[in-house]
Amino acid sequence: MTPPAVATPDAPTRPAPVDEDVNTGTLGGEQKKLWEQVALALFIGVPFLAVLAAVPIAWGGFLGWRDVVLAVVFYTVAGHGISIGFHRLFTHKSFKPNRPLKYALAIAGSLAIEGPVIRWVADHRKHHKFSDRDGDPHSPWKYGNTLGALTKGFFHAHVGWLFDTEQTPQRQYAPDLLRDKDIVRVSRMFPLLVAVSLLAPAVIGGLWSWSWTGALTAFFWASLVRIALLHHVTWSINSICHTIGDRPFKSRDKSGNVWWLAILSQGESWHNLHHSDPTCARHGVLKGQLDTSARCIWFFEQRGWVSDVRWPVKERLEARRVDASTRTLKAA
Repeated sequence: MTPPAVATPDAPTRPAPVDEDVNTGTLGGEQKKLWEQVALALFIGVPFLAVLAAVPIAWGGFLGWRDVVLAVVFYTVAGHGISIGFHRLFTHKSFKPNRPLKYALAIAGSLAIEGPVIRWVADHRKHHKFSDRDGDPHSPWKYGNTLGALTKGFFHAHVGWLFDTEQTPQRQYAPDLLRDKDIVRVSRMFPLLVAVSLLAPAVIGGLWSWSWTGALTAFFWASLVRIALLHHVTWSINSICHTIGDRPFKSRDKSGNVWWLAILSQGESWHNLHHSDPTCARHGVLKGQLDTSARCIWFFEQRGWVSDVRWPVKERLEARRVDASTRTLKAA
């Protein structure tokens, strides 16, 4: 049992130590254990193998419209849970949600199976602190800028960094979330939410088609393939969007905009503006830059579910333009 805070006449009252499980948020500590490495390899490798098998399986007729609907729905929910919840809300505080929406976004992001929310946020905050410099958990420029170094760095930024045994200290990078009992609760529920994310499509597909075949194909497409696609799209923001892309805004790193990832990443691939102004709730700020996450936040605001949204301000954006003195900002 945690001892109470103690006050003496000569010393101010200090908060009692926080239980270690709360400090680390959820699974594991600051060093990744062997079972975590094995689990990570399985959750990356098995869905990826499903993607490799997707074409012959689809060609063989084992892809129906129910599978497509379920895959799109689960991808959309989990993907926006990452982009709106884990990223723009919990990492950067781009808006303030009501409590039900906070829970919903934390749960939705967990369905992406990219780690517990507090762990995810700690990693991403460290990335911003050291972006493309020593200390960045996943910079493709880690080993240098020659072709060989970039090839090695690209793999590290995309997936290799996930297997680093040393993990980002949650107490250092996410102390606010460790004090939030709601988020700690969801973070500790991660194993259960992983099971829900994997099995719910199969259960729905089986009941919808009233067949074991429907359950099996739904599991393949809406669980395995969906998870693999969302994983690699998310990791592409680390690798591709820090290697190539347009850079219309000033930033201290190599973050770029990659337009062909915009829809699949829910607007996250407008990455240059994000690193120029990290707390901005909208990343696609120029004309034609589709950002479905920002549209969802706007909808939440209209419904009264969020407040204090940090929308882009024209003057602030113009000041960040690389060529602000010669070009006129065209806001969407």
